Amino acid sequence: MIFTSQSGITDPTQEPQWAQWYVEHLRIMRTVDGITSAERFQTKALGWPPSLAMYSIRSPEVFVDPYYQKIRGMGPWLNLIDKRFYQRNLFEGTEQANIMAPEVPAGSVLVVTDQTQPALGLQEPTFEGVTFTWLRAVGLDQSTPYRGICVMPHARALDLPTRADVALYIPAQPA
Repeated sequence: MIFTSQSGITDPTQEPQWAQWYVEHLRIMRTVDGITSAERFQTKALGWPPSLAMYSIRSPEVFVDPYYQKIRGMGPWLNLIDKRFYQRNLFEGTEQANIMAPEVPAGSVLVVTDQTQPALGLQEPTFEGVTFTWLRAVGLDQSTPYRGICVMPHARALDLPTRADVALYIPAQPA
């Protein structure tokens, strides 16, 4: 399963400190039994949450684990979280329930789209040659019924046409 937490902060001058905090937060999250990966991404796409953290989790039981309950959340940043962008979703694959977050190597981006059905627009199977892995929201906020994700080289992603329903998320780097 894939757990995502999307957010942004209201004070852009605090971005470098928030980025540093997030590095340690992801390291700690990876110590939770049942969380096998944790990575953070950023976008400048208008209307999209600027920050996306993506985790591979074994099952929803992770969320009731006492240790997880103790370390989860935005900690000292809670008062600066921009509520417009704060979304937490639990996804399973439309093809298989036990899907894991993809690795996004250096020089690549995560292409993300949120849709009401597992397709873009008029049911096209691909977008400019991009084949999405479709995820269905099954828990938490369920801010979108379906999310399409695809990893591709950054240079190739820059050639994609701009669409309001597609965002490019780059792996976050500590400040």
